[in-house]
Amino acid sequence: MSRKDAINNLFLKRPEASGTATPRGSERVRTGAISAMGASLQEMSENAKQAAQLQKQLAEGDAIVSIDPKKIDHSRITDRIPTEVDLAFDQLVTSIAENGQQVPVLVRPSPDTPGRYQIAYGRRRLRAAEKLGLGVKAIVRNLSDSELIVAQGRENLDRKDLSFIEKAFFARNLEDDGCDRHTIISALATDKADISRYIAVARRMPDVLVKKIGPAPKSGRARWLALADKLEQQAALATAERALDDPSLRSADSDTRFDAVLNALQSRKPKARPSIGVWKAPGGKRGARIEAKDGRTALVFEEKTVPEFAHFVAGKLDDLFTEFQANGSGGEKP
Repeated sequence: MSRKDAINNLFLKRPEASGTATPRGSERVRTGAISAMGASLQEMSENAKQAAQLQKQLAEGDAIVSIDPKKIDHSRITDRIPTEVDLAFDQLVTSIAENGQQVPVLVRPSPDTPGRYQIAYGRRRLRAAEKLGLGVKAIVRNLSDSELIVAQGRENLDRKDLSFIEKAFFARNLEDDGCDRHTIISALATDKADISRYIAVARRMPDVLVKKIGPAPKSGRARWLALADKLEQQAALATAERALDDPSLRSADSDTRFDAVLNALQSRKPKARPSIGVWKAPGGKRGARIEAKDGRTALVFEEKTVPEFAHFVAGKLDDLFTEFQANGSGGEKP
């Protein structure tokens, strides 16, 4: 029995065994104390993961050094989508300020500039150290370009999984940077078909809109595809951007912003299709189309059926309009 199962057996209320069926919703009832204990256990589990990672790095003989964050260059390939509202990052800054940096970042010596480094993973910890004005604890390891990319991708999967759109843009950015499919597959720990799907969606989404929405971790491939389809409509991007300009979304999380955009596009009324009438010439062939759209009506003649007839009608417009007024059918509106 796992530790989690043992704790559940101790602290979760279970129904007495009997022949009478118990409603599903009453099978487990958490008290406030148990909910708090669950949160504490989750924090302990995360700390244990960090300690295990540090222990593994030390076992591999990696020395931990302190480096000025200004000497570390950020990755040229973006994986995470920055967002103005990032409570997790704020909590990380507070944690490092109070308890120090528990897990080092991984860097490699810069292949271009002596004395500088390139980040492989730990960009959020690097940003937090920069914000606090502290040196960042780091492991320096010689890595090839592909090893650097794989380390960057795998660290995200091990600690906090990328959202669907972040994976899609990461895969697209890697491809645009010239990475082969094998490296991209290794970085995202997935297969060739998934990589193709990620890149296909990313290429349909405007970068500027995705940056405004953010990672939207609760929105998967189906919803991003639905949004991509909606954005193909005329003026849809402008509608999406207007939705994001709503002041109520300034402090909202990215999933709320995604929902606001999708709802705005789904509520757009499609433009009325032009009404089309047909006038048939004697003999039954179509001689003209009558199209009405946006307050305008057009009479389009078929030249092959009634050649020169359009010019004849144009020459009769004054007479036709006079007859129209004489019949009391209307006239020019003031």
